[in-house]
Amino acid sequence: MIRLNLVLLLVAVLSALAAVTAQHRARGLVIDLEKEEKTTQQLNEEWRQLQTEQSTYAMLPHIENVATRRLRMQVPVAGQVQMVDGPVRTVSRP
Repeated sequence: MIRLNLVLLLVAVLSALAAVTAQHRARGLVIDLEKEEKTTQQLNEEWRQLQTEQSTYAMLPHIENVATRRLRMQVPVAGQVQMVDGPVRTVSRP
């Protein structure tokens, strides 16, 4: 009878240790999951900002502004425009 009680006590102690270990691992995994969710949220926010920035830069007024101010481009007058028929060829530069 004493032997059976010792075996049952050992099984109970091992079960308790296994439960504590499992709970500790689960808490660690929950902490890791929360960190990854926070990182995902930050990356999604950054992605939305980049999409907004990209759409801003793609707008025609912004392109015209860069062309006129930074590149000093101007709209040609009617006499400077020539219409070309046929396929467009690219010119390679050395």
